[in-house]
Amino acid sequence: MTTERKPQHLLLTGAAGFIGSHVAERLLQRGDRVLGLDNLNDYYDPALKRARLRRLEGAQGFRFVQLDLADRTGMAELFAAERFDSVIHLAAQAGVRYSITHPHAYLDSNLTGFGHVLEGCRAQGVAHLVYASSSSVYGGNTKMPFAETDPVDHPVSLYAATKKANELMAHTYSHLYGFPTTGLRFFTVYGPWGRPDMAYHLFTRAILAGEPISVFNHGDMRRDFTYIDDITEGVLRVLDRPATPERAGAAPYRVFNIGNSEPVQLLDFIGCIESALGQPAVKKLLPMQPGDVPATYASTQALQDWVGFAPSTPLAEGIGHFVRWYREYYHCG
Repeated sequence: MTTERKPQHLLLTGAAGFIGSHVAERLLQRGDRVLGLDNLNDYYDPALKRARLRRLEGAQGFRFVQLDLADRTGMAELFAAERFDSVIHLAAQAGVRYSITHPHAYLDSNLTGFGHVLEGCRAQGVAHLVYASSSSVYGGNTKMPFAETDPVDHPVSLYAATKKANELMAHTYSHLYGFPTTGLRFFTVYGPWGRPDMAYHLFTRAILAGEPISVFNHGDMRRDFTYIDDITEGVLRVLDRPATPERAGAAPYRVFNIGNSEPVQLLDFIGCIESALGQPAVKKLLPMQPGDVPATYASTQALQDWVGFAPSTPLAEGIGHFVRWYREYYHCG
């Protein structure tokens, strides 16, 4: 006999973001109340962020607050006023390459901001914190597939270092204060409403415009591309099963990979976009960029054991959904 799930009052940071807006939609569909937080910064065109929010506005149970994570007083006041049941923390300064040229954006959002989220959870007795980590934490690792038990002590970008720091900070708070924290290492998320700085978005724009695309490491790259609906499903399933200690005396802390567990060669990925668009790409082959890694490949066994789910959307299907959305959103036929 199963018990009916009680709707929650949730804080969702990064609600105007790619993953956050999809997660918000699913939470609202199942009856949760969601307070969405975002600072609507201009890392990429805020118009896209506002368009995502318009899809949520008017939905029963949704409210939006524009607030910066680094605002210590504002964050403390929000937590005190709302008394959230759980928190899904997806807001962060994203982008591996941007972290090389704009390090302070990552220090403010990913470190100071995450500290304010942890403090709010501690002070107000939040039952479970789910937060976004990244496959970037695996850095220079060469053992494949990447598993959660692998050492992650050699980040190759500041972005990756801040995500590893988030995992360490979360563990400390779980250990000291006993509230469950679950980190999710996302592997190259793609799909409708995606970030315009991501490669698949840039490729699609350039191919439709007849412009060359930049193919780094001369195409010798592999990525574990994960469709947005799979990511969203994983987030909700993990939310509904708070972390527990892995052994006696340990903290209620877990970290899981969420990836498709089927790495794809970059040139094959480009070929998939070409097929969906019905147009060939003009490829400009370039060397590897600083902070990048040649391959990502997720082991998802731990996630499957924990919540009975692993991403499985075929790449061609996911890219097809993205291209249809792109043509409609950008009015390009």
